[in-house]
Amino acid sequence: MRTRFLRGLALVAALAAAGLAVLGSAGAAREPQKLRALAVLRDASSNIVGNVYFFEARGKVSVVATAARLAAGFHGFHVHAIGTCDAASAFTSAGGHENPAAKTHGEHAGDMSPLLVNADGTAWTSFRTDRFVDAEVFDTDGSAVIVHAGPDNLANIPTRYRTDAGAGPDAATLGTGDAGARVACGVIRRAKS
Repeated sequence: MRTRFLRGLALVAALAAAGLAVLGSAGAAREPQKLRALAVLRDASSNIVGNVYFFEARGKVSVVATAARLAAGFHGFHVHAIGTCDAASAFTSAGGHENPAAKTHGEHAGDMSPLLVNADGTAWTSFRTDRFVDAEVFDTDGSAVIVHAGPDNLANIPTRYRTDAGAGPDAATLGTGDAGARVACGVIRRAKS
């Protein structure tokens, strides 16, 4: 069953990558996307719950993620600054979001689109970004992908919720998007050529 599950995730990612290669501006020459990295997502019990694939073409990265056995709803989904996934630390071993420019949440290099998990526990997403820099993701301590328990507000606190006293996004919102506990983690590893 586990092998079938993993093959299914790999097939979905391969199909997604093929689809990404076809997408783009009309009439533009297509450069094939090359798999640069992969993160295998595991929950706190070390069960594989998904894969995140990083493809590169024309200076941008296409992220394709597949997952299963997660709670339904939106989840924060980020690249974290340290490539360590220690379940005993509730995955805090992965550090904070990849953030070399020291910006607030929503502007971190590691902030990715939230992951929407269906009622059956499965998820699939893909998007392109130019925020990732190879040298940062693969620095001396590496990087990891984290799936959080809750939705990510992207530090979006509308001004109508502020008062004259200055209430608004607090330090946790600005740092993490209030996405909550870390429920899955995967170390980002370079793809084999």
